[in-house]
Amino acid sequence: MKSLARILGFDTLGDSYAYRDDPVLGYTSARRSAERWVKSTCGYCSVGCGLELGVRGREIVAVKGWDKHPVSLGKLCPKGLSEHQMISAPNRAKYPLLRGRGGKLAHVGWDEAIGTLVDRFTAVQKQNGPGALGVISTGQLLTEEFYALGKLIQLGFGTRNYCGNTTLCMASAVSGYKRSFGSDGPPGAYEDFRVADVTLLIGANIADNHPILCQHVEANKAGFLIVADPRVTKTAMMASLHLPLKPRSDIALLNGMAHVLFREGLVREDFAAAHANGLEELRSFILARYPVERAAALTGLSAETIADVARRYGRARAGMIAWTMGVNHSTQGAETVSAIANLSLLTGHIGRPGASPFSITGQCNAMGTREAGFTSSLPGYRKFEKKEDREELAALWGIEPARIPDARGLAYPDIINAAADGEVRAMWIIATNPAVSYPNQEQLRRAFRSLDFLVVQDGFHPTPTSEYAHLVLPAAIWGEKEGTFTNSERRAGKVNSAVPPPGEARSDFDIFLAVADRLGRRDELFPGWFKPVDAFNEWRRVSRGRLCDYSGMTYETIEAEGGLQWPYSDGFHGSPASRLYSTARFQFEDGRARLFTVDCEPFPDQPDDVFPMILNTGRTVEHWHTRTKTAQVAILERMAPNAWLEMNSSDARALTLSSHDRVDIVSRRGRVRDVELRVTEITAPGQVFMPFHFFETNGNEVTQDAFDPISREPNFKQCAVRVERSARKQGNTLHGTD
Repeated sequence: MKSLARILGFDTLGDSYAYRDDPVLGYTSARRSAERWVKSTCGYCSVGCGLELGVRGREIVAVKGWDKHPVSLGKLCPKGLSEHQMISAPNRAKYPLLRGRGGKLAHVGWDEAIGTLVDRFTAVQKQNGPGALGVISTGQLLTEEFYALGKLIQLGFGTRNYCGNTTLCMASAVSGYKRSFGSDGPPGAYEDFRVADVTLLIGANIADNHPILCQHVEANKAGFLIVADPRVTKTAMMASLHLPLKPRSDIALLNGMAHVLFREGLVREDFAAAHANGLEELRSFILARYPVERAAALTGLSAETIADVARRYGRARAGMIAWTMGVNHSTQGAETVSAIANLSLLTGHIGRPGASPFSITGQCNAMGTREAGFTSSLPGYRKFEKKEDREELAALWGIEPARIPDARGLAYPDIINAAADGEVRAMWIIATNPAVSYPNQEQLRRAFRSLDFLVVQDGFHPTPTSEYAHLVLPAAIWGEKEGTFTNSERRAGKVNSAVPPPGEARSDFDIFLAVADRLGRRDELFPGWFKPVDAFNEWRRVSRGRLCDYSGMTYETIEAEGGLQWPYSDGFHGSPASRLYSTARFQFEDGRARLFTVDCEPFPDQPDDVFPMILNTGRTVEHWHTRTKTAQVAILERMAPNAWLEMNSSDARALTLSSHDRVDIVSRRGRVRDVELRVTEITAPGQVFMPFHFFETNGNEVTQDAFDPISREPNFKQCAVRVERSARKQGNTLHGTD
């Protein structure tokens, strides 16, 4: 396989940028000379890289890779190397702001801000019922903050309508794991990339989205890397074999592979029969409905290629399938994850080194909110609907079981729709920026216009979302607060405060405690809590004995080891098992996994003569989500200052367009104006690609209002559009936290 450094022409996985003089950025060696170094964990993606923050006085002046860190091995990507520069951004939120009668936001004290939040929320609930309050959080808070927020919302305010923006990226992986294995939790580890005989990446452009993972892939000199992606991504260029399948045909590929496994005797019948339910139903379904020739027609790949991939995976000593948003961002995302799990169970590629179905998580602490956040499940992967789980949790908290909900509330898109319909009347948005990141922006705007009261809590202001707010609460960000993040391989990493937050900004943890205090619930919800470590120690007790067991961890051991993987039980000594299901006992009462029959369905927004092209959106290596952070870092902005649209040369000729022309992208829902065209062979004919980071040219003006019925994750991909030469220019410069 080709190295990422060769593909890009330079080494993006570096550790030296922070030390270079850069007159454009205004940095000199003398200014950057650190007086002390503080170890921490990166706050961007889910890889969980270790870094050190160089501090001089009250300023972070440099960042370097944490040498020998078990995840990043001393390396950082461009975002990590420049992460400290966002802390001093000019648009940091510094003071609580309340919108007055004249419509302007004005500085108020914290007492008034917290009092107004509590009074307005409780008044709305008193008039309209508890569910009239909706709360949308993020994947970027600390685990301690997620745990505190979940208790505050579910038990303090008593609303079930609480969700995280992780629903926009990881909900399908969560739902797929629950369906197939009985619980959330990625079974594998990064080491699997290093030791697998065969690695199949589906919809996962790790070279752009999780670049430090590439060094783990590249370390596997004997492994065979297969990348299934409609685009010739940087990751596809690293592959031993690239599968340029048609958009949203992953299920057909997986089912076609399963057909070959059944037909050619590559199923581990003893393992599958002993450890999974539904084997015969799946066999009959696959053999009848997904012959390789049909899978080839649906995917656009040859039957021989699908058979070759299936044989390689089936015959491997250790086979790995990893995925990210290309799978999850779909109305069939959860079912696609189940189809991936099917292959792992049929071949026994689970619970062993190099053998796992592995979801690569999106945000730095999406795992923390999944485990402790009290949104899609009760803390500790307990189930809302299971009486014993509710009673156990109630006993740990010293409350009546009836106070714990027996079903989850509305998911993210359903909260937005309920607000648009006038059922949710107040909303609290925390460290996320839906005015850029939410699909079908017109529906979101209707929701915001319908609210009686909107609170936006963020480290930055103004943002597109905070501009709608009645109340803005300024929050500390990474580098200014202490706690833990958990990465994609279930490794809890320590996050440390190196400098104080600006102005009157407070940590999210302190804000949640202040709200509980004003509610009169602090002693009940947060007994004896003053610092994040108090929440962490309670979380250790709540997680004890669960799949996601943190009970044996302490802040000191986490930092000393560069992170610890769960399960790590109380009294444990030595290295914990880095993989789940090594005994092939799964999280159902009978201990057996579930095999599912999954049909490949057409994606909902099909092209036609008016909208003949398929738009795909995704990330770039330079930016993060909605650019709240990275737009403030000059080196990253210089590398990618604007969005662009990739189009195949054959389509460009048919439309008489050339590279650098300005174009509009039009769908059945809206229009994105004045985007630079890039003519390239990276994108196949009939398809176009655009990064989603840019509010000025927001792809979510055209994306569809379609969601996975199981996970409620949006179908951000496969949007039918047409491309026109631009007539005029339009845009502005606001950003948001993610």
